[in-house]
Amino acid sequence: MTHITLKKLVIIGVGLIGGSFALALRKAGIASYIVGVGRSRKNMQHALDLGVIDEIATDMASALRDADFVLLAMPVGQTENIMAQIAPHLETNTVISDAGSTKQDVVTAARNHLSNNLKNFVPGHPIAGAEYSGVLAAQDSLYAGKHVILTPIEETHIAAIEITTLLWQVCGAVVSQMPVEEHDETLAATSHLPHILAFALMNFLHNHSSQPENLLRFAGSGFRDFTRIASSSPEMWRDICLANREALLKQMAAYQQELISLQTILANKDGEALEKSLSQAREMREKWLNRNN
Repeated sequence: MTHITLKKLVIIGVGLIGGSFALALRKAGIASYIVGVGRSRKNMQHALDLGVIDEIATDMASALRDADFVLLAMPVGQTENIMAQIAPHLETNTVISDAGSTKQDVVTAARNHLSNNLKNFVPGHPIAGAEYSGVLAAQDSLYAGKHVILTPIEETHIAAIEITTLLWQVCGAVVSQMPVEEHDETLAATSHLPHILAFALMNFLHNHSSQPENLLRFAGSGFRDFTRIASSSPEMWRDICLANREALLKQMAAYQQELISLQTILANKDGEALEKSLSQAREMREKWLNRNN
């Protein structure tokens, strides 16, 4: 692996994702000086106290001066606004990447605002996270063995892709590339839909029971596992779902058809068809688990 050193790393959005990226690069000795930009003074102070960052930026101009690499790790709903803020202060050789769970909206924002720096912009998405947010949840090992998808656009220079790839590899991630549209369709099915389902199940219990807490008293580990991601940040998932609205709506419609199919099987008391459906699901999951062990 080619060695790389960042004299100045800038993290915009020093939460779980951005904070873990900073911690991993600091542990590896890659980042000499890390500057953080964020909305919450309390969270930023935590980041400083924990040694995740070396400085809390007071303005974008000073934050981006002499920056080698900038990671945009705030909720995707803030992307347009942040790109507009950073554009006037980006230097010629500063590489910019993001960690958003959606990519088409991010690329649109980049083309709207980063015209002079598109060659240095590498859209990205680490497939790693937890149900908790904020820098207190950050850990230097978050990306170890996890997938990071880069979706470079036609304007992106190969040097910027190589630098971004190397940094994620230093974090322990497995890096791959994918077209922007394919990324959003894939993640709608494997990430965005499951989150919607977990939130929906909790709301179902809340809205269709006079005493949901009594129901939850008897919820076991399966329910806990299934609904774990409903503890995720509502702001972040609001932005993700709206940003990937069309792809997510398609997946939700297809999932509803699957439920209707099971509903029909049950109504017909068709045990053979039900067992076949459940066996197919189990077999697919077992294959997936075996491939990832």
